[in-house]
Amino acid sequence: MNKPASQRKIRMGMVGGGRGAFIGAIHRIAAAMDGRIELVCGAFSSDPQRSRDSGADFYLPASRCYGSFEEMMKSEAALPLGERMDFVSIVTPNHVHFPAAKSALEHGFAVLSDKPATFNLAEALELREIISRTGLLYGLTHNYTGYPLVKEACEIVRSGRLGKLRKVVVEYPQGWLATRIEESGQKQAAWRTDPKRSGAAGCIGDIGTHAENLAEYITGLRIKELAADITAFVDGRLLDDDANVLLRFEGGAKGILHASQISVGEENNLNIRIYGETGGLEWHQREPNTLLLKWPDRPVEILRTGMGYLGKAAAAATRTPPTHPEGYLEAFANIYRNFANHLASVIDGTTPDPVSLDYPGIEDGIRGMAFIEAVVESSQGNARWTPL
Repeated sequence: MNKPASQRKIRMGMVGGGRGAFIGAIHRIAAAMDGRIELVCGAFSSDPQRSRDSGADFYLPASRCYGSFEEMMKSEAALPLGERMDFVSIVTPNHVHFPAAKSALEHGFAVLSDKPATFNLAEALELREIISRTGLLYGLTHNYTGYPLVKEACEIVRSGRLGKLRKVVVEYPQGWLATRIEESGQKQAAWRTDPKRSGAAGCIGDIGTHAENLAEYITGLRIKELAADITAFVDGRLLDDDANVLLRFEGGAKGILHASQISVGEENNLNIRIYGETGGLEWHQREPNTLLLKWPDRPVEILRTGMGYLGKAAAAATRTPPTHPEGYLEAFANIYRNFANHLASVIDGTTPDPVSLDYPGIEDGIRGMAFIEAVVESSQGNARWTPL
């Protein structure tokens, strides 16, 4: 008997994320964190044997470990409703995102994909058409939007407490690609610096899109145009490893976006500062459970995760009592939980809880791809102002 989705776990299939992969494990942990989702099948590698071996590592039956995502979609669609997967998690290098998502949607499965949404903007626009045609759910794991205090920052800005926004400064420096480690067999570096697998950009596609998405999510403003200077500092590297971008937002706000993977000594130092006419705020991923509010006529306020004074969105995204740290995995898990709860409502034909609708989707994916292409075009034009 096929139970209503609200009374059972949501069944997940995975494309990518097999042996040697980094992000696949993060996605599996996040999906399992709330006990709402179970991994039931996968095509974990482009190598069929590696895929099957990876599935065995995850204690899946051999019959549900597939040699390719095409095989997985076809085979899962042929299973009874009570057995087949409900959605597909895509955790591959960028060039596989679109074909895997297209195959999943056309076989009747919802999709939750790692970012960026696709290899290029044309694919993202085509993917939107497929999503519209099939009527199926699509989500994107811009995981930093899942932090409780990022949601609180969003609520504060939208409430008008900071007044009309004037300036946005968002930074994402890393240092792990300061040398040409892609030549040493480092798998994560190899595909991220390969135009055939990463796309038109390196650093700006990998982490710059996270900074862009975070700025637009919190402010509610869209980037209207930009002037970018991107560089491949490491000799022989084909894609950018550093980016400096000036931003102009709708409504008149100005911004600065800095993304770098050659900033020696930096880890994942994503941070954002937003200034309005009457106040400002500041959030750092290194200290994600603290949000600073700044005022012209009184001391800085320090907001903390899990406290009763926070809004509904932050409270819904919090799992532990105050002083217990929550971080990267929990932020990922919030996207998985919201997506699964929304999907369950769709399957059962019920009205979803508004909280479950709070996850990035295809429009965020299109914005990200448009951002990448505008940055590359602007930099090629000597930092010419370029519209999105």
